[in-house]
Amino acid sequence: MPILGSIIKRAIDIRSRIPARKNVYKQQVKQLQKLIAKAQFTDLGVQFDFGQMALMEDPIKTFQIKVPIYDYQSIFDAWWHRALKGERDVCWPGKVKYFALSSGTSESSSKHIPVTRDMIKAIHRGTLKQVISTKHFNFTKEQYETEILFVGGSTNLNYNGTYFSGDLSGITTGTQPRWFQNFTLPGPDIRSLTNWENKLQEIVDNAQKWNVGFICGVPAWIQILFERIIKHYNVKTIHDVWPNLAIYVHGGVAIHPYKKSIDALCAKPLIYLDTYMASEGFLAYQERPNEKQGMKLLTDNKLFFEFIPFTEENFDNDGNVKPNAKTLNITEVELDKDYAVLISNCAGAWRYLIGDTLKFTDLKRCEVIITGRTKHFLSLCGEHLSVDNMNQAIKQAANELGISINEYCVAGVPYDGLFAHKWYVGTDKAVDSDVLKQKLDNHLKLLNDDYAVERKHALKEVLVEALPNQAFIDFLASKNKLGGQSKFPRVLKGKHFNEWVAFLDNYKTKLS
Repeated sequence: MPILGSIIKRAIDIRSRIPARKNVYKQQVKQLQKLIAKAQFTDLGVQFDFGQMALMEDPIKTFQIKVPIYDYQSIFDAWWHRALKGERDVCWPGKVKYFALSSGTSESSSKHIPVTRDMIKAIHRGTLKQVISTKHFNFTKEQYETEILFVGGSTNLNYNGTYFSGDLSGITTGTQPRWFQNFTLPGPDIRSLTNWENKLQEIVDNAQKWNVGFICGVPAWIQILFERIIKHYNVKTIHDVWPNLAIYVHGGVAIHPYKKSIDALCAKPLIYLDTYMASEGFLAYQERPNEKQGMKLLTDNKLFFEFIPFTEENFDNDGNVKPNAKTLNITEVELDKDYAVLISNCAGAWRYLIGDTLKFTDLKRCEVIITGRTKHFLSLCGEHLSVDNMNQAIKQAANELGISINEYCVAGVPYDGLFAHKWYVGTDKAVDSDVLKQKLDNHLKLLNDDYAVERKHALKEVLVEALPNQAFIDFLASKNKLGGQSKFPRVLKGKHFNEWVAFLDNYKTKLS
């Protein structure tokens, strides 16, 4: 490990002297050219004439004209279902060996997202880029001699005779290069466990043996892990067990609702680094040591990005993209505007609506923040409330009340012939729901002008119900969604809201 730490530190120092490429547009053109050139002899590539496009100096406009915009269902029905059956050369050369199971945060049934060897290599390369980006922190080589703990899905994948399936984290962790596995935890035996509770307990039991300096995982589960370790070893903070823990790499959901609770479990501040890892690939990472900074898009890593302004002209009220939606390349975007993301990748996703919305915070650095999901904006009557608005309001209200709010969700409900927002807020401290309601409502009015207007008209009321944090975890368990990549949806609609209400009725009956 000391030798490895010295090698990594030296590699980072050398890499930091190499100037970054400046022309992002040329970078993106090159990525698209490489993608369509490799896929030109696939069935999709033949249908959309990728062979001809690959010869173009700049194929972006032609690509956008010829290839339609896909969401999951449309690309699965047209193409991916064939790859799932074992057909070769459908959307990407060869046979797809792995499929990541993903339900995002709202769907009840799992999506099957193709994961190719090329995509796995790109994800590993993105991970290495993020490691190299820690040059900005001026760590000593000793910090790189600590271990990295990944709290993720099982590497014991399901195999049906045609393909392997599981969490993307399980697929990528199980295929890590040998040199990287040598200083990552929790080790192959624990990684392979499929029972999530058993995996957490094994990590707790072994925690004191490890020299953890970096930890990666979804915030809710990292907090639970810290709490269990502290309780198990009867110590005050996580640093009593892992004194060299310095960096927490998180992703999947915004860190704001969890940060106060996690900080309270530490003896010294952690450096929080955000990542944008989806089942469709490694899209971005935070490279600067300031939590207010955005994440840098990986524009040179087998991904081609397009952006659709998230407006009524391009999306309907249910978050579905409209025909002939306007798409922009990376040089046409503006600061502080919401965009839905389209990606084309090295696993057979083409002009694929990933479902996230983001804003650019720095155009030169291509840095973004995730603001929500195309179907997780709440707009019953024109209030256009984003998850980012909700996160900010929750954070500010919690700070003012001196409580931690780790989980929450919101639903739109009928009220007095018009509408109301019903909030379910997770906190283990006593809180006056009426006071919390007033604070949330006031902060949202300041954060969102449309919301402020509609609160005077069609949005007649805000309803708040405080619940134990355990209620949210138990709901995920009831849906068989405990795991490293599982997270609670922030906006509930339709049958998912009905399932939540039914669960709460039963939950409250058991408590009474």
